[in-house]
Amino acid sequence: MKASTKLLLLFVVLGFSFARAEAESPKPSSSPAPVRVACVGDSITVGVGAELGKSYPSQLQALLGNGWQVKNFGSSGRTLLRNGDHPYWKERVFHDAQEFRPDVVVIMLGTNDTKPQNWQFHEQFHDDYRDLVKTFRALPSKPRIYVCRPCPVPEPGNYGINEANVQREIAIIDALAREEGLEVIDMHAALEPHPELLPDRVHPNTAGATLMAQTVAKAISGK
Repeated sequence: MKASTKLLLLFVVLGFSFARAEAESPKPSSSPAPVRVACVGDSITVGVGAELGKSYPSQLQALLGNGWQVKNFGSSGRTLLRNGDHPYWKERVFHDAQEFRPDVVVIMLGTNDTKPQNWQFHEQFHDDYRDLVKTFRALPSKPRIYVCRPCPVPEPGNYGINEANVQREIAIIDALAREEGLEVIDMHAALEPHPELLPDRVHPNTAGATLMAQTVAKAISGK
């Protein structure tokens, strides 16, 4: 075989090898990273009262789809107040929510703060809430922050949780939202016409959690 023919065959073999290697090599994904959503809250966020796996954050994930990553950072019985009986500030989930580097933060705290032993510190509610917002606002991910009006508490309430103090909290939350340029998600208005969805007069059931998820999905996605 002539040298020129051998050289031509070599180029053909090398070309085929390079083409196959390129075809078999993994291609970088062109899909954008999912939008990370941190759901911060108490037992209502955890999903107490709803079927297992049907908390509002779980249902929110199903509604939003693969372009979003929703994580539940709820902790039962926790207060927004630093001087409350069980402050959210001291919980591991508070640090986990920050380490998640969220793009969106949905805060729904305050229900347990209405209990008499916690409400004695109600004058600190505004500043503690503002500090919580500032903590998330300072994250490198610069998340959009939404604050929720707490769920309604059908009379006569339960566990010391009561509607009268929820109403007082709503006024504080609305004022804070105006001061800090925050968007408000009105969980109270979403559930108020449906007391049957809060069978223990505090925790929404599965259908109530569905309504909450729909309310949050509309607020953060516009859909």
